[in-house]
Amino acid sequence: MELKRENENMYLLLVVLVYIIFAKVFVDWKRWQDYYPTVQYYLICNLAYNFVFYNHTLWKYKAVTVDWLNHTLIELTFSFFILPIVIMIYLRYYPQGKKSYVYVLIWIIYFTFLEFLFYKRGLFIYENGWSVGWSLVFNIIMFVMLRMHYKNKLLALIVSIPIIAVLLMFFHPSLGDMK
Repeated sequence: MELKRENENMYLLLVVLVYIIFAKVFVDWKRWQDYYPTVQYYLICNLAYNFVFYNHTLWKYKAVTVDWLNHTLIELTFSFFILPIVIMIYLRYYPQGKKSYVYVLIWIIYFTFLEFLFYKRGLFIYENGWSVGWSLVFNIIMFVMLRMHYKNKLLALIVSIPIIAVLLMFFHPSLGDMK
């Protein structure tokens, strides 16, 4: 049992190490400023979700071994380290034409599969009606919106409003659950 607990502890460290390698190999650091507004768009949306749904989470990260490694620290690692790398890689290699559909589909499958693996290991917990199916829908929206924001920031902001409204209709926290 102790060996399993140590292995569980290593997931976040392993993910961080993998993305450090990805950042070194796949990110064009000379163009980071091109991607920065879209990274900010993601961060603002993600932080807004974490604020609004603070007491009514739809999903959360769970470390199974050490008490200090909680949802907040894992979320901050993903939000400020892993996802910016993902976004820069995603945007850098985005192909033109029909290949873009396959490209986006690969990213959606990749993200959904990783989340499913974390869920199966007990490191990712669904709550309040959320499920891997909703994560799949969210990943579709997220990757489309990231590209849209990169190409047309104003359009992405306008389209984001009804998407947020629909998500809030399905998963709204009660006023008592809000800060």
